[in-house]
Amino acid sequence: MSRQNDFTVMFHNGIYFFVGVIMSDNTTSQSTSASAPRLMDQVRDRLRLKHYSLRTETAYAGWIKRFILFHGKRHPLEMGKEEVEAFLTALAVERDVSAATQSQALSALLFLYKEVLQVELPWLNNVTRVTRPARLPVVLTQAEVQQLFAVIDDVLLLLIAQLMYGTGMRVLECLRLRVKDVDFARREIIVREGKGNKDRVTMLPVGLLEPLRAQVAFAKRQHDADVAVGGGEVWMPDALAIKYPAGARSFGWQYVFPAAKLSRDPRSGAVRRHHVDEKRVQRAIRRASEVANLYKPVSPHTLRHSFATHLLEGGYDIRTVQELLGHSDVSTTMIYTHVLNRGGRGVVSPLDRL
Repeated sequence: MSRQNDFTVMFHNGIYFFVGVIMSDNTTSQSTSASAPRLMDQVRDRLRLKHYSLRTETAYAGWIKRFILFHGKRHPLEMGKEEVEAFLTALAVERDVSAATQSQALSALLFLYKEVLQVELPWLNNVTRVTRPARLPVVLTQAEVQQLFAVIDDVLLLLIAQLMYGTGMRVLECLRLRVKDVDFARREIIVREGKGNKDRVTMLPVGLLEPLRAQVAFAKRQHDADVAVGGGEVWMPDALAIKYPAGARSFGWQYVFPAAKLSRDPRSGAVRRHHVDEKRVQRAIRRASEVANLYKPVSPHTLRHSFATHLLEGGYDIRTVQELLGHSDVSTTMIYTHVLNRGGRGVVSPLDRL
């Protein structure tokens, strides 16, 4: 009898793995599942090797599992271009997902095939694409920003909200801010690993100098207390924890807005002090907008939109605003010129001339 490979796909707890069996005249079936890592373990290992964030890892793993379940628990090596196109099309047609969601699912599957399975997929030209509609951002007036801040009664959350509005930082950029990246003398903040893994510099508002100094002093007291009981470590990006072994305990690397409780790292299992949970900020701003009777849909990102719009209203050059926001293309920043408080395209209505 000629040699043949018999592959069985097994599914356990939502995760696939291969059981490879080689059969011949003189050998008995032997399982190689003990030596071959499971597919999702391979995916996670590859994501971590390429320094993808935990959020991206979670999102990609979720899309890969959905893709496998969508096609009746078949292994991705048994599928290809047609199955990927069918899955992405179903997301658009049946689930009516947004363009960003479909794009994320596509990125996850391309990563699976190219980086993990070492398979180059042909060009996916039969996918029903979700078109990204032209949407204007929600922007608060300066009076509405003041109303919002007036009803946030938590001092810490108020400072975070003011810092997002005063600097244009995204919520996670603000919460991930390290002590070493705040320069009080130069009144500037270095935003590390922003969107697109880019660094940028933004201003530190004069009105927040003293509140932020007080917050850093609080973080120092908390850090000293952690060190006194044998703790005080913070998560460090990439391989810096290996390159600078003492860095994880140094105060400069600590978060400006540390969490109240210690938490366990889902990857390494290490117990550290992380930063404030973004959900606390989201809930606080949403609740404040309701109390202040702001009928616009307000989120932390609304403060970033308002920052950009108010700078343009103040006469600042759009290129300057682009750099402060960290946009790669000025066309992204141009959207704020459409929401300035001068009406449509700055045109005076004929009604106002009567």
